[in-house]
Amino acid sequence: MEQKPKLADVARAANVSTATASQVLRGTGRISEVTRKRVLSAAKKLNYVRDGRAASMRSGENREIGFAVHKISNPFNAEVISGVSDLLETEGYLVSVLDSNDDANRQRRNLEAFIQSSRGGLLWVPAEETDDATYDLLKAHGMPAVTFLRRSGKGRFDHVGIENAAATEKATRYLADLGHRHIAYLGGTAGFGVRVERIEGCRKALSELGLPDLVVWNCPDEKTSGLVEISKLLSAHPEVTGVICNGDMVAIGACSGLTRMGLSPGKDISVVGFDDVQDAAIATPPLTTLAVSPYQLGRKLARVVLERITAPDMPTAVSLVPAELVIRETTGPAPERRRE
Repeated sequence: MEQKPKLADVARAANVSTATASQVLRGTGRISEVTRKRVLSAAKKLNYVRDGRAASMRSGENREIGFAVHKISNPFNAEVISGVSDLLETEGYLVSVLDSNDDANRQRRNLEAFIQSSRGGLLWVPAEETDDATYDLLKAHGMPAVTFLRRSGKGRFDHVGIENAAATEKATRYLADLGHRHIAYLGGTAGFGVRVERIEGCRKALSELGLPDLVVWNCPDEKTSGLVEISKLLSAHPEVTGVICNGDMVAIGACSGLTRMGLSPGKDISVVGFDDVQDAAIATPPLTTLAVSPYQLGRKLARVVLERITAPDMPTAVSLVPAELVIRETTGPAPERRRE
């Protein structure tokens, strides 16, 4: 098996010292343009890639950030990861992503792997059953960490999240203004954190408006689940005319399910999503949703971890992003009002 190219091989091919070759490849030192081009050309020809881990051991700095999320396949997560990766790349960092699948034990293994490989920082969505020992583990190793979406850890870490309750309260009042009196919440199964906050926002608005209590219908945040469960929801609660969903994927699935039932989203049943992933605007029909711009949210998350790396002793900070109600074609007046 051929040996991988070494820095000494690059230096020899470029006819410079190993120290000069190292400076060129690290972007340091006062090197002439002619020499710099010669070294870079030699490195490219030899397929040389700088050993970042060895460099980080020498400098004490690691230019790789770990990101532990749940269900990478969810378009919301994919867009967030893209935003994180794009911003960190401009700052000379790489992002490694692991899917904890909302499993606390799997998450623990992922976090230990990040610590063992000395990641420069960590972004993570805490799993539902994350215990105090996991937070203690990260704190003990002094790893710059930022929690995302789910705020936990007794305030020991920076956090980036969403103003969930305010968002769903806004959506509920919007549906009520359209004449909807019976509203349901579709999607998600977690009994804490983000979903609970969103349900509380709906219930607060309904209570203040004197409307019947919210119907809560559990199901995974997937298009196929939304497609199947919307018919079950309406069969059990035929009075419902407005549905607020835990995410855009379940909302898009619910709209497909309504179409299969011979109903029109936005006419017979109004549907509101959450996130505003790219598919929301091009769905058929285009989805009314609570927009948080996942890509931009990812860039914000990246900026927060960079600030923590730069200033490790600053007080922890919480950043909550508001959601904007984007009205498209899946919402409209309640059927009773339309007949009036």
